[in-house]
Amino acid sequence: MIAQLANAVVRAILVLIVICTPSLLLPARSPDSATVVMLVALFAAAFTFSEYASRYPGLIEFRDAPPFNRVRVIGVFATLFLLSLVAGAPDAPQTLTLIVNATGLVLAHALDFSYSPIWLLQVFLPENASRTDLTMLRTMGGLSFLVGLITIAVFAILMRLKSWPSRNSSFNVWVNLPTFDPTAGGDVVARLTRDSRVNLILGFTLPFLMPVLASYGIENLDVSIAGSPQLMVWMVTLWSFLPVSLLMRGLAMGRIAHMITERRKQVVRDLAEQGALAAA
Repeated sequence: MIAQLANAVVRAILVLIVICTPSLLLPARSPDSATVVMLVALFAAAFTFSEYASRYPGLIEFRDAPPFNRVRVIGVFATLFLLSLVAGAPDAPQTLTLIVNATGLVLAHALDFSYSPIWLLQVFLPENASRTDLTMLRTMGGLSFLVGLITIAVFAILMRLKSWPSRNSSFNVWVNLPTFDPTAGGDVVARLTRDSRVNLILGFTLPFLMPVLASYGIENLDVSIAGSPQLMVWMVTLWSFLPVSLLMRGLAMGRIAHMITERRKQVVRDLAEQGALAAA
């Protein structure tokens, strides 16, 4: 119990640090924005602590199937950190910042073709946006795209090399998939496969849909991200994190469906061997 509480406290602190990263690296435009970020960070930390301190499942998926959530958190932190460096580049032209900006510009230039996800990011900015803001947004898009690809690749490699979630222990569907009801009806494997495909499709289409949907919200709320580097960092991070999270979830659910199928085949083979031995 003490180890579980300590683990929950550490995870809550890490979540707090991740959410506060842009505020720590970028100057706040107003005291209210820093207060809002701190409140959101405290709420997320409290939620994380309550989830991991409890013995019963809540809302966080794959809680007992590392390193799924660890890879996601590291990916989000890397995205926020790198984008914050880009947003603060005019104030701190250091070597690391210059390298990060150069990498983002190269990737943005390579991926910036008509109706590509990077090209669609420009709808976040108003029509009269400056060239500097547009370049910064494209650089952030290239970096977040790279971090997202690396995050997915790392999880896929770990899933392959370590036979994720684990070949030596059972997978508790109730704890790791609290929103999935295996008794709702229909074959579990078919439902997991369907959910996996839906998540993969959404993960591939969201980078194209999110800028268009966000542009309507920005226009209706009369919000400009050009004057707020922190808001730009968070918008681009969400643009990359949500598809990456869905793609990882799709891969994970497909893996679980494959595990259940293999387990069923093994049970059938064992029963057939027992029947053959009994007949002999």
